[in-house]
Amino acid sequence: MRFQNRVVIVTGGSKGIGAGCVRVFAAEGGSVAILDLDEGAGGRLADELSALSPGRVRCYGCDVSDGGALAGAIEAVVRDFGRLDCLINNAGIHPPAMSIDETSLESVERLMRINFLSSFAGAKFAAPHLRKTKGTIVNMSSMTAVLGQEKSAAYSASKGAQLSLTKALALELGRDGIRVNAVLPSNVDTPLMREWAATLDDPESALERVSQMQVFGRMASPEEIGRVCLFLATEDSSFVTGQGIEVEGGASLDY
Repeated sequence: MRFQNRVVIVTGGSKGIGAGCVRVFAAEGGSVAILDLDEGAGGRLADELSALSPGRVRCYGCDVSDGGALAGAIEAVVRDFGRLDCLINNAGIHPPAMSIDETSLESVERLMRINFLSSFAGAKFAAPHLRKTKGTIVNMSSMTAVLGQEKSAAYSASKGAQLSLTKALALELGRDGIRVNAVLPSNVDTPLMREWAATLDDPESALERVSQMQVFGRMASPEEIGRVCLFLATEDSSFVTGQGIEVEGGASLDY
């Protein structure tokens, strides 16, 4: 019950890594607010976990790329739950694999709005509430932020922007007692991963290849990433801020 009597917002929490975070925090007694465009999937997850776990889960329909909608959703969460202790900026997309020549500027702008601007805006609108609780922000970046990824220049750049934001905000908000960290997963078995693999010539071979990148010969589960976020949201990490925690199963080793 490490998050009992505390409140966390998880953007993009209806599936994938976000859903893994929701499950972990609810199991630890937390009140969890899912902010997601897919209100149906988020609502079903909220109903499931509210019935089975010690925590409370509620879904709020929200397009995180819309700053006004995101601000309104955060205010609604605080109004309904009475406080805010952690924001997990998890919502994001991964476009199909394509070269820079094939990538339109319009698609890059949309990607940055969803992957980066939502993290900036989420932190901006959550900060006044997190100052009251000495809370935390966790940005869901990616190992592509530090390693790059072929035919994913825009995606890698958006994740690098999240990592830089993490370090800058850790300095700015640390004076108010708010800790800001990022999680950099490698390959996680999520719907987003499988959708990306489906854009390649041989999806099954691609999934096998990315599984073998980790020293354990498998991808991470969403809940494994969620447990790292829980660590960063509790006193267990009380002296950790401005860090990009590489949760990559050894994928970057043995260069």
